[in-house]
Amino acid sequence: MIKLEKVSKTYRTDKVETLALKDIDLHVGKGEFVAMMGPSGCGKSTLLNIIGLLDRPGQGRVHIDGVALSSYRDKDVARLRNKTFGFIFQSFHLIPDLRVIDNVELPLLYRSMGNGERSRLAREALERVGLGARMEHFPNQLSGGQQQRVAIARAIVGRPQILLADEPTGNLDSKMSAEVMDILLKLNSEGTTIVMVTHDEQEARRVGRIVRVFDGQLVGKEHAHAA
Repeated sequence: MIKLEKVSKTYRTDKVETLALKDIDLHVGKGEFVAMMGPSGCGKSTLLNIIGLLDRPGQGRVHIDGVALSSYRDKDVARLRNKTFGFIFQSFHLIPDLRVIDNVELPLLYRSMGNGERSRLAREALERVGLGARMEHFPNQLSGGQQQRVAIARAIVGRPQILLADEPTGNLDSKMSAEVMDILLKLNSEGTTIVMVTHDEQEARRVGRIVRVFDGQLVGKEHAHAA
């Protein structure tokens, strides 16, 4: 499903050159749930952005669903990204002036789809995360955990094959974190491939595999003990 070969990434400014990733080889199979762990600044988010086609590698190759990305033309990448991936971030990135259901519909605006179909899919996604009764609310009327569930609904509304989650529970208390993890585990059990960046060892132990990153390199892979 996801394959990285000798992926490296260097960021350059006028005065400084920073090696963010070095010779990353990583394979994530269809239906896997992988947790990426490592200290702040080690390259985890950069790696997630390259997997999700939000950034491109300096060297190496990225394969998504068996297809090597030899070209990064904006239009092609945007279409593939919208069709294949759902993104969940630590900060919920909800638009405060839009109702919950309108926030969830946003990824569907880039598809050839009528208003009725967009609304139906958004309602289904919100039902799946337990927010069917909050569709007409605005983000500031929800708790942090509810806002993150809206963000998950927005990520899954287009029925992506792959979910990428960057510290999805980082702003939540332990109870809300557990609720979000339960939703992700259920999505994974239904076949969604998930790659999640986390600092939480307990959360990482609930998924299928842990990949550890240090100074831009993979330093260890282990099977987690799923709960």
